[in-house]
Amino acid sequence: MQRLKNRAQFEAVMAGTTVSRTKHFALHRTELDTPTASPAGLGTERTQALFAVREPWIGALVPKRWARRAVTRNAIKRQIYAVSREFEPRLPAAAHVVRLRAGFDRARFTSATSEALKHAVRGELQDLFARATA
Repeated sequence: MQRLKNRAQFEAVMAGTTVSRTKHFALHRTELDTPTASPAGLGTERTQALFAVREPWIGALVPKRWARRAVTRNAIKRQIYAVSREFEPRLPAAAHVVRLRAGFDRARFTSATSEALKHAVRGELQDLFARATA
């Protein structure tokens, strides 16, 4: 599984479709062989140029707006990449972005990296990927 590295890759995937949602996460996907508009509006470019290897690609988008502490953002990203590795055999050869779309309740999860938070994030991510691969 490849990881998304640059802004153009993330923009191409975010312009694609949302294939699955949970309370806190959304999974966006774009096929690797469809043309997309370039971010600068200078015509079209092929996603093949952005995604040279034809296998699943994954990216994590965890905005500071929804996870204020860096340690929390990093813990969520680690969970995203770990769960995506579990589902890699069932994912199509496409580019995917998991986006945090709502914050977790800080009153319920007081510690930035509590086991309860990690367990809640992991369970929700497994549900997200299960819905997308069904």
